[in-house]
Amino acid sequence: MLRVSRPNAQFQQWEALLRNRNKRQRAGEFLVQGVRPISLAVERGWPVRALIYDAERPLSRWAAGMLERAGAERVAMAPELLGQLSGKEQEVPELVAVVALPADDLSRITVGSSFVGVVFDRPAGPGNIGTMVRSVDAFGGGGLIVTGHAADPYDPKAVRASTGSLLAVPVVRVRSHREVLQWVHRQRAAGQRLTVVGTDENGAADIAEVGLTGPTLLVIGSEAAGLSAGWREGCDTMARIPIGGAASSLNAASAATVALYEAARQRARRS
Repeated sequence: MLRVSRPNAQFQQWEALLRNRNKRQRAGEFLVQGVRPISLAVERGWPVRALIYDAERPLSRWAAGMLERAGAERVAMAPELLGQLSGKEQEVPELVAVVALPADDLSRITVGSSFVGVVFDRPAGPGNIGTMVRSVDAFGGGGLIVTGHAADPYDPKAVRASTGSLLAVPVVRVRSHREVLQWVHRQRAAGQRLTVVGTDENGAADIAEVGLTGPTLLVIGSEAAGLSAGWREGCDTMARIPIGGAASSLNAASAATVALYEAARQRARRS
């Protein structure tokens, strides 16, 4: 067991994971807090490198169980330092987990006959990524792919917004649409009839009129710029989500949620 009572080098390294994407990448780690997210990390076999707990607070049964099951380094930390690691000013969490980053490998996403996944092209806000992961999880999605120059899915805002779903659904970062379309081609060569459906306010058909019962990859554009030209060319079809009122468009995560719901609705009717 390690004890941390002052902001030493180890503490500073962990604190940097909150603020600095490059530090997360170099360390290969990110921070997770909350009962459900930490429980999912342990239950799903994520490599938990350290579990940090309040040195001055009795452990709950849940926390004691996590320390027992995770097989991670145990760190007793002064509460004021643990509060800094949580990124919250008023609340000191019971546990903070240091978890290894997964590989950005599309092979982590399994495509079968009932597959539905989402691509988020160049998202600017980490909170939107977390919210989208949550929707993918809620509607039985098989993965989220983040393409292009984008916000980080392992930013604390994204981790919190996912409410644990980031630990339950494969999330893969990919440099460009080309790598994803090559992956789609490999899936088709292996016998999966994977359809790539882009979303755009000027899409050729209403989302309800597009067949989403087979293996489907939904592509959502960035909040500011929409889909890139490369994605527009790479999609098999472009679908629109009809909206009214004074709104000019839907938030990207909201658009993904609507499309995922429509896919789930069509599949339920077919069965």
